[in-house]
Amino acid sequence: PAHIGSFSPTHNQDRLWVPFKDISPMVIQTILSVEDQDFYKHYGVQPQAILRALIVNIKEGRTVQGGSTLTQQLVKNLFLTREQTLKRKFDEAVMALSLEYFYDKDQIFEAYLNEVYMGQDGKRAIHGFGMASRFFFGRALEDLRPREVALLVGLLKGPSFYDPRRNPERALERRNLVLKVMLDQKLIRPEEAEAALKAPLGVLPDPPSGNTRFPDFLDMVKRQLLEEYKEEDLRSEGLRIFTTLDPQIQLTAENTVASRLEQIESSHGLPMGKLEAAAIITSTGGNEVLALIGSRTPGLSGFNRALDIERSVGSVIKPAVYLTALRSPERYTLITPIEDSAIQVKTDRNKVWTPQNYDRRYHGTVPLYQALAHSFNAATVRLGMDVGLKRFFDTLHKLGVDREFDEYPSALLGAVSMTPVEVAQMFQTLAADGFYSPIRAIQSVHRPDGTPLQRYPLTVRENLDPAAVFLVNKALEAVVEEGTGRRLKQFLPRKVSIAGKTGTTNDLRDSWFAGFTGNRLAVVWVGRDDNTPTGLTGSSGALPVWGDMMSRINITPLQLTRPDAIKWVLVDRQTGLLTDKGCPGAVTVPFISGSEPFRRVSCGGTVVSHQEQPPPADQKESSGGSFIDWIKDMF
Repeated sequence: PAHIGSFSPTHNQDRLWVPFKDISPMVIQTILSVEDQDFYKHYGVQPQAILRALIVNIKEGRTVQGGSTLTQQLVKNLFLTREQTLKRKFDEAVMALSLEYFYDKDQIFEAYLNEVYMGQDGKRAIHGFGMASRFFFGRALEDLRPREVALLVGLLKGPSFYDPRRNPERALERRNLVLKVMLDQKLIRPEEAEAALKAPLGVLPDPPSGNTRFPDFLDMVKRQLLEEYKEEDLRSEGLRIFTTLDPQIQLTAENTVASRLEQIESSHGLPMGKLEAAAIITSTGGNEVLALIGSRTPGLSGFNRALDIERSVGSVIKPAVYLTALRSPERYTLITPIEDSAIQVKTDRNKVWTPQNYDRRYHGTVPLYQALAHSFNAATVRLGMDVGLKRFFDTLHKLGVDREFDEYPSALLGAVSMTPVEVAQMFQTLAADGFYSPIRAIQSVHRPDGTPLQRYPLTVRENLDPAAVFLVNKALEAVVEEGTGRRLKQFLPRKVSIAGKTGTTNDLRDSWFAGFTGNRLAVVWVGRDDNTPTGLTGSSGALPVWGDMMSRINITPLQLTRPDAIKWVLVDRQTGLLTDKGCPGAVTVPFISGSEPFRRVSCGGTVVSHQEQPPPADQKESSGGSFIDWIKDMF
């Protein structure tokens, strides 16, 4: 898996521990050939090597050769200063002998390979071949080619002097010298050596910055880890954490958010650079976070809006209102007539609240699903007050929203604050047919040696009736087909079915869109940090970001799974009563079994019978006109 970051240790040193058993023979033999050919023969020091180096250094008048064994170098890195004195050299020798007495050679070599200083990244010191391999080449140590191994081994003589990014000519010369040693020792074939000597250094032009280039996602990972681990454990235990991030989707989302916000600002005459955004993309099957955007500026750590910004959610909360109603199939179906007209609601402070539709118009009696698809405020409040605020908030909690809210009627229109991640959790339960699973950024945690320490498996709990959720999701498909989300057709192929909901808050301060396909769910928020109006609705702000982003990643069409309790029934689109196949205006509509109409009309629209029992056989959605076709005609 790609290495996406680390939690930097307290002393600004970074390591990626490589067990001895995982070190390739080529790496071992190259280090020994260049640094200490007699490592497995001596006892920690080689007096003759020290004497030989001393003579050379005296002749040159400066230190040009060292006589230290690998064990001495390890002691120097771990315990001693870099001062050049006889006392330090004596201490080094004594401690090297002590290490050799208490530890075997393989343990010492493993410690050396993981401890040795290999370079600098700002204030962060790069230690060990495992981290150096990632830092210079972006790959694991076991995946390096001979010429790359030669470059890392060449750095041992002087990581700063031979830094391949700052001093490429010196680094190339040193690497080629090591390659010739590898050839002499028969570690590589002549043809390999010839090709390697001609090859460029091949280091990454830009080193992985600091701890991660995905700070917002790593922030989420750390928060989830801190529920189980102490802060010091994350910085010192060498844990290997496997996450759910998809780097390709993350990078695509980052680029899309940045470019689309610029276009929105330009096309709407807004001040450039003032809009901010947050986004999250998850898998609908496992609720795994694939990408997380906390800012319009990729890679910039700071305020993580995806996790921390709490803004009014507006109409993205409305599916909870309609789901609450559809949980009572004896009272409500998708075609139950709802009155969209002026309504006044008394609050607990003896005040009167009069909600207005966005277009300042009322639309009379409309089918329930149409009120959701067009986001009619008056109809939604009337429905919400009818089902009751307590039941509405109960539904909201069952959808996975943990926080408590004041039970004011205005909450029915989204006058409550939530984070983008909380909105994603809410829609995830809808996408999973009413089955709740907590959002996850971690798959597993392993010890440094690879032993599994903890896994984060998918946990699922049925919180809501799948049949009621199915009906709501059908209405959310209508939102995208012909309702407030119909602009998505500009970004995605018509054949890709999507369920979603726009959200716009008072004074156009916040713009939301939440939706899901067959395999991906995403939530986007667009607004300003100072909470001033943006002039953007959900469909003009967040929706274009969502559509552009999802058009660039692999998505599959939404195919809702029909629960056993759902049956498709032929009804007349004008009256909503049962009718016969082939009649003009006949359309199939999904009902929870037992909630379908019992009265029947003739093809001419006259009521001809009253059935005491429901229709004997379930219809298919394709019988007569489809539900979506009816929606198109109605709109």
